[in-house]
Amino acid sequence: MFDAEEFIAESIESLKATIDDVAIIACSGGVDSTVAAVIANQAVGDLLHCVYVDTGFMRKNETEQIEALLEAQGINLVTVKAADRYFEALKGVTEPEQKRKVIGELFIRIFEDEQKKCGAKYLVQGTIAPDWIESGGGVRDTIKSHHNVGGLPEDMTLSVVEPLRDLYKDEVRELARTLDINVAERQPFPGPGLAVRTLGDLTPERVAVVREACAIVEEEFEAAAERGEMEIPWQYFAALLPVRSVGVHGDVRAYGETIVVRAVQSMDGMSARYSEIPHKILQKISTRITNTVKGAVNRVVYDITHKPPGTIEWE
Repeated sequence: MFDAEEFIAESIESLKATIDDVAIIACSGGVDSTVAAVIANQAVGDLLHCVYVDTGFMRKNETEQIEALLEAQGINLVTVKAADRYFEALKGVTEPEQKRKVIGELFIRIFEDEQKKCGAKYLVQGTIAPDWIESGGGVRDTIKSHHNVGGLPEDMTLSVVEPLRDLYKDEVRELARTLDINVAERQPFPGPGLAVRTLGDLTPERVAVVREACAIVEEEFEAAAERGEMEIPWQYFAALLPVRSVGVHGDVRAYGETIVVRAVQSMDGMSARYSEIPHKILQKISTRITNTVKGAVNRVVYDITHKPPGTIEWE
């Protein structure tokens, strides 16, 4: 049986023995990276430099929320605004694996820039077991490269430290509860962010559509759960598909793209079942999305695929 307090104590001792110089950590505000940051901060204190990269692929108001969350944990945070660099690097890149690799490499390059400023020798990451299992290697097939695994460049100069590497999501959530971090129940969010929920070309305009659609899905699901109309899913979001179809706005022909709503129940992210959402809630989501992003989206569909055969995210 997993003992969170014992794991935390052992991890702190291990990090103290491993990190003998300045370390830098990428903290996205998600469960994995926040737990890793808090444990590392308790282990090495001032040796830890925490950096949050605003890639331009974050959810609505997420940057401000993350900054407040990490400050509340007493973690010194540097925010790097990197949206322009990411959109430029990903121009014309549409293949999912290539997207993840470009995002992962730029992620490390940005940290190397920050490393030069603080003289960091170590890179602490919130990598968990599903990340490296799904990224492949050895006898394992690559399901999808996680940016903190499959995207790491071979010439990286930082030594990687992964205190959560052998844990699954439910165990990391237990650590968050034990550490009293206000992210324990936060739904998972992929490291590449909305870049993997925007299928096809990555432009600021298309990502903005996904950002608004994801906010609507989250708001409606959470409100419905509070009213007792449904169980809150383990993960829920919207993705934009590069599928255009004919629609109608008023009396005018519209040619827009398609939003897919995805919601699943899972324990550890390794397998999942689609959530059975009441139709009236899906109908309200569809109406809000098509009214909010008129012209860009004219169809909303719901994904009823389990994992396997699908993955939780679309890319």
